[in-house]
Amino acid sequence: MSKLGLKDISDAMKHVDICMLTTAAMESRPMSNNRDVDYDGDTYFFARDGEELIRDIEKDPEVNLAYVHAPAIIGKTLYLSLNGRAEVVRDRAEMKKHWVPDLEAWFQQGVDTPGLAMIHVRADSVKYWQGQDNGVVKV
Repeated sequence: MSKLGLKDISDAMKHVDICMLTTAAMESRPMSNNRDVDYDGDTYFFARDGEELIRDIEKDPEVNLAYVHAPAIIGKTLYLSLNGRAEVVRDRAEMKKHWVPDLEAWFQQGVDTPGLAMIHVRADSVKYWQGQDNGVVKV
């Protein structure tokens, strides 16, 4: 039985910005969740439409997200592996809901940046490892 629940996972993810997103084509890329992580099973990323990442997701939406939360002071490192399905979102109104100003470093025109796409990942399950504890949290 899992000792950690979805709230524990969400609390840890608030401290981890970068994850590795792996597509079914077995390509892994570092992605920033921009700390948009009141985590309920949904994760959002921004990318340029037409990139290989977008094409891979449109061919096969199964993805994995891998996170590592290593507390700076005291605590055991938490490893997370989220399996789910990705969807490419091109609706600007939806993008605005997840936009943060830090993204302008990559997308200077904000949600009006030509060719902007948002990737919405809905997790099915979260596997975790923390010291001797490990488990699966269904989402």
